[in-house]
Amino acid sequence: MSYQALLDAVIKGDIKTAKEETLKAVDAGQNAQDILDQGLIEAMNVVGDRFSKGAIFVPQMLRSAKTMQECVEVLKPHFQENAMTTKGNIVLGTVKGDLHDIGKNQVRMMLEGAGFNIIDLGVDVAPEVFVNNIKEAKADVLGMSALLSTTMPSMTHKIKELADSGLRDTVKVIIGGAPVTRKYAEDIGADSYASDAGAAVHETKKLLNIT
Repeated sequence: MSYQALLDAVIKGDIKTAKEETLKAVDAGQNAQDILDQGLIEAMNVVGDRFSKGAIFVPQMLRSAKTMQECVEVLKPHFQENAMTTKGNIVLGTVKGDLHDIGKNQVRMMLEGAGFNIIDLGVDVAPEVFVNNIKEAKADVLGMSALLSTTMPSMTHKIKELADSGLRDTVKVIIGGAPVTRKYAEDIGADSYASDAGAAVHETKKLLNIT
């Protein structure tokens, strides 16, 4: 079965049509995981690529991500318990002392759209909270954001906390936010840097060797 109509609807951010196409695929007996992978996630791959190239902008990207999430809710009853596969577990949060979350939320939506399981810890997250959730979720990636230059040093503390707890070699670290640079990421020992939500998806896939 072709999922082209579903892809087109998600890319356009047409929630009504996308949900109808999702149900149509389910009613036709298509496997829920195939609909997710070949329809929804593939569409978000296109959206992410267009966003990173500047062909679409934040409102369009968020609309597509919302459309994808609505379709996933339609699919969930058709998965057996714990049967939905993900590309990896990502712990995400804004660092201690920083209450900004717009950029983080965009990253979360894009990563969810790309097929990752997100544990979003919100804002003002202490190092030990990151560490505990990385342990509990057996996270593959830690994503940290900061919008204030005064809170950036907290990223260093979190990476040190990971090392002290013996987790640094088990999890990749990506950082981002308005004042953050690639050089800063290199200086503090992060594995990667993302300038925006599209780059976060690209860098995460690269770190985990996902095509």
